[in-house]
Amino acid sequence: MSLLDVSSFAAGEWIAPGAGARNIASAVTGAPLAQAGNDALDVQAMLAYARDTGGSALRALTFHDRARMIKALATHLGQHKQALYDLSFETGATQSDHMIDIDGGIGTMFVFASKGRREMPDAKVYLDGEVEQLSRNGTFLGQHICTPLQGVAVHINAFNFPVWGMLEKLAPSLLAGVPAIVKPATATCYVTELAVRLMLDSGILPAGALQLVSGGLGDMLDHLTMQDVVSFTGSAQTALKLRQNPVILEHSIRFVAEQDSLNASILGPDAIPGTPEFDLFIKEVSREMTTKAGQKCTAVRRIITPESQSEAVIEALSARLAKTTIGDPRLESTRMGALVSNSQKRDVLEKAAILATEATPVYGNPDDFAVEGADAEKGAFVPPMLFHCENPDAASRVHDTEAFGPVSTVMGYRDLHHAVTLANRGEGSLVASCITNDPEVAREVALGSGAYHGRIYFNNRASMKESTGHGSPLPHMVHGGPGRAGGGEELGGIRGVKHYMQRTAIQGSPDILAAIGEQWVPGGSEVAAPAHPFTRKFGELAIGETLNSPSRQVTLEDIEHFAKFTGDTFYAHMDDAAAKRNPFFPGRVAHGYLLLSFAAGLFVEPNEGPVLANTGLDNLRFMKPVSAGDSIKVRLSVKKKTPRNDEYGEVRWHVTLTNQDDEKVAEYELLTMNAF
Repeated sequence: MSLLDVSSFAAGEWIAPGAGARNIASAVTGAPLAQAGNDALDVQAMLAYARDTGGSALRALTFHDRARMIKALATHLGQHKQALYDLSFETGATQSDHMIDIDGGIGTMFVFASKGRREMPDAKVYLDGEVEQLSRNGTFLGQHICTPLQGVAVHINAFNFPVWGMLEKLAPSLLAGVPAIVKPATATCYVTELAVRLMLDSGILPAGALQLVSGGLGDMLDHLTMQDVVSFTGSAQTALKLRQNPVILEHSIRFVAEQDSLNASILGPDAIPGTPEFDLFIKEVSREMTTKAGQKCTAVRRIITPESQSEAVIEALSARLAKTTIGDPRLESTRMGALVSNSQKRDVLEKAAILATEATPVYGNPDDFAVEGADAEKGAFVPPMLFHCENPDAASRVHDTEAFGPVSTVMGYRDLHHAVTLANRGEGSLVASCITNDPEVAREVALGSGAYHGRIYFNNRASMKESTGHGSPLPHMVHGGPGRAGGGEELGGIRGVKHYMQRTAIQGSPDILAAIGEQWVPGGSEVAAPAHPFTRKFGELAIGETLNSPSRQVTLEDIEHFAKFTGDTFYAHMDDAAAKRNPFFPGRVAHGYLLLSFAAGLFVEPNEGPVLANTGLDNLRFMKPVSAGDSIKVRLSVKKKTPRNDEYGEVRWHVTLTNQDDEKVAEYELLTMNAF
């Protein structure tokens, strides 16, 4: 059987393995499967191609353009995922594992595409926070903006998730407008290469937006600049070596790391045998030990239980692990496949031996276990291995040694404070979990352990049917952790996109800020509307287009009618003496919602037209009370426009109500959907 050539895609060309190529073995059979690597890659040409060609093309697009591109890529990969499944079996992954890696990666891209359309503007500048008034009269303002870095993102990924690991970094990078050079771990790079080929062959990406290094990076990191980003997933030892690159240090190059993590799961003191929480805990820990054969950066490595329940946990967990069928991942009966390689198998067994110096093996004998449909000696198979540490306070290696496989250690705690202390001895993790039905237990764990973990996952009978699991990083939430876990943050929705952008404080007049941010700023120039704004289609409206309404007097009869009609007879509207005793009112005043209703009457154009719906209002503030006899008028300005689909877009209107003395009495933002 000829070896599969795993190529690199560099500066617009596919380059086959060459000098320096290494063989890759099947995790299932141990037989040579592929070869990858080429020491002759021109890394400087790759960097230039990304920065000059890919970066320029991506920055020419708006956030919405990039979001549509990411969605199209996800759709295309979804149409070809069977080919990825078929190849991924060679990594030792089961079909269930594929759902996490391949389907999970595609799903992550869909989430970022959706968030890009809904939470970012159809523009090239992202506004980060509100406008700050820096002067008394509002003629000098400040605003934080984010713009794409003008470099390249170098993504160095781990072996365990060859598709998700790439896509969870690639999606925010592309959405930010920064091209990527992807370097997967060589052991599983053949799956990543297929995914990259699928994306490049689709024709969706602009030239230079994505390149692939199958094999070593060479001296690429030595040629980075302050506009570049390195995002790394892997061991703490490798991360430390990369961080210390003189170029990265000298130029303060952004370095995002997701590395070793001694994740813990705490069984709450209320979760005794017979409760839904106890059963849930056993199920979750077993799943985290066996999914991807325990080769997950978020897997449970330390099982922290009440001392009184340790024996029950060991018994129940051992019984469940005994049902785990180990074998060829292509078999439907297989529940756990192989480790990624025999070298990884040796590493896991070495780390398990270290754990055995402080903990007693209670389940799983690596010298005697059954494997279905494959040779246990030739393939990288190990059984689930469970240890029990009777004295976790005196132990050290169970808190600093990660066997990156189906290995975990049970340890008992005396009280909840002790449980938190044990969890924190991991010196920083990607995730900790707590299974409890007691909100006060959850609160104590969050307060005591929050500083040590990037994510804390709570689950119980109320959420168990819909929860996603201890070990599932979601694109909506931060994935990363302090200390041993690397100190980085990935994912987290738009937070993840900002890692590839520069936050800049801009200062100037309202019109300057409006021009940069592509949205109207209060105090800025108004654009006279050629017709009533509600008669103009989405594409016809101009930012800053303004309608100034006539005045309307508010009478006592209006106030009383509104009170009786709505049932809102709050004393400030109906009892003059009581209202005067209130420090905020001069006497009886108009309802705030009456003023909003009158405002709508002053600016609404009633006939059928391009305004399809009023979808809400934001940032409502009442600044000054309105008494009977006062008058109000409205200024309605187009603040921002956001396309939603081919038929309509969202218009954000800035609405200001003033009284007869031109004093602001209310202010808010109105949202409408307008036809194109």
